[in-house]
Amino acid sequence: MSAGDRVPITVPYDQTDLCPVNVHWHLGAEHLSVGQFDDKGTGPASTSSSSSSSSSSSSSSSTTSGRQLAAGARKGFQCHHYNAADSKFTAPYNWQHCVGMIVGETYEIHWPHSAAGACGTNFQYQSPFYDGVFCKDGIITIAPLNTYTNIGVQSQTFTIVNSNDAQYYYGDLFRGMMVGGDKGTDMAKYTGSTTGTSRDNNICSRYTPITWQVDRKCHMISASSWDKMCQDMKAQADDMSSDLYAHGARELVAHNMTANNQGHYNPRTGR
Repeated sequence: MSAGDRVPITVPYDQTDLCPVNVHWHLGAEHLSVGQFDDKGTGPASTSSSSSSSSSSSSSSSTTSGRQLAAGARKGFQCHHYNAADSKFTAPYNWQHCVGMIVGETYEIHWPHSAAGACGTNFQYQSPFYDGVFCKDGIITIAPLNTYTNIGVQSQTFTIVNSNDAQYYYGDLFRGMMVGGDKGTDMAKYTGSTTGTSRDNNICSRYTPITWQVDRKCHMISASSWDKMCQDMKAQADDMSSDLYAHGARELVAHNMTANNQGHYNPRTGR
């Protein structure tokens, strides 16, 4: 799909006027990264009811924002970390704040960013994420089109582990993508649309194009890190309870419908 002269944001969002306005995640990966999260990945059998190779949504349960509950929700691709013989992928975790989460499962987190957010205020983070993205008037316009310069999403995919090992813990997942080591270094950037199960190869989002910055690698993270993120969400001034669980994954976009302006960048160097 020709993106014309539209160039995605190529620097980290914290070097722009954009600020994070929401965090939510999907059951399985909505993006495809062969060898990292794809149709060869595995996970707990209890959540293997629907895969991204399917062309239809499997759930009629939805929130007001149109994204679906994890119970029966359409499932995306899975990572390759899962090992049923290793207890860190199978031992149940006593979740205190997140809802319906499963150890060993793959989830893709999205951090929507916007130049029209209530940046720096108590209401910077909002659910549904559209409320945060379009909080301020007069910044995002259709004519001239500036959505891809004023709206961006960070995306990172994880497998949840039940482990007290410090290497899997990160206490500030709420505020944005992890960067360090192999995290946030192999990145793709492109212009695309918002996601969710209400979008497919026939129905595109009305909010497009926006910039995407996607980590191509799958990482392991502790359940306690994820639960801390949910605790931070519950502490926000706006009610984020509709994002405390995994939403359904959209159908993978056909290759000929993917923007032709895809590129790599390293957030450490900005190139």
